[in-house]
Formats: sequence, structure tokens, C-alpha cells
Amino acid sequence: MSLQAILLPLFVEVILTFVLLFWAAPLRSHALRSGAVRPEDIALRQPNWPKRATQVANSYGNQFELPVLFYVLTILALVTRKAGIVFLVLAWIFVVFRLLHAFVHTTSNKVNVRGPLFGVSAVVLAVMWFIYIIEVFTGT
Repeated sequence: MSLQAILLPLFVEVILTFVLLFWAAPLRSHALRSGAVRPEDIALRQPNWPKRATQVANSYGNQFELPVLFYVLTILALVTRKAGIVFLVLAWIFVVFRLLHAFVHTTSNKVNVRGPLFGVSAVVLAVMWFIYIIEVFTGT
């Protein structure tokens, strides 16, 4: 596998994170400037942001949960030369489900849709880690 092929899913996940950050920031700034939220109402992380700003900010925050394990695994697999075609296919499945999860999170926010999307990405990532661990310990 080429370096670019291995890193492209990681780059897509990073881009998703920045898109959500740069979407959440103006939503929150607008809420403060318009007076919809007062600084003292959110200074200690109280959940007083408008619904839309909260949705996008929560989706952004989610990018520092499962994806962190994905980043670490991608770098480890690259360094140890264990990133083959199975790794790449699973990496793309993980990223696609993270994109779908973020889409649902920032639009309808239907938990009964969002939850399974998160679940699939979690299972895929767990499988990726399991395969990687087996490969490391068996030398394959």
C-alpha cells in the first residue's frame, strides 16, 4: 500500500474534524453576539447553547473519541508496515460511518439512526485493532 492510500482515510477524518470546528465556532459566536447566550451562562460549560450550536459542537467533540484510536492505529500500522488491503478497506468503512454519524448528528440528530452508525464504526475499529494485534504477535 502506498503512503497516500494509507493516510487518505485519516486525512478525511481530520478534515471532518476541522469542518465541524469551523462550523461550530461561528454558530457559538453568533449566539453570543446576538444575546441568545450570555457568557456567564456558558462559562463553566453549562449546556446553555442554542440547539444547532450544541449539535455541531457535540459532533465536533465526538471526533476526539473513537477517531483518536483510529489515528493511533493508522500511524502504528504505517510504521510497522501492517497496513494492507484489509486495513485500508476497514479504514474507509470506519471513516464513511463517521461521516454518516456526523451528518445525522448535525441534521436530524435522530439517536435511533445515529447510535447504530456509531456502533458500526466502533465495531469496525475494534476489528481493525484485533487484526492488527494478531498480526503484530504472529509476525504476519
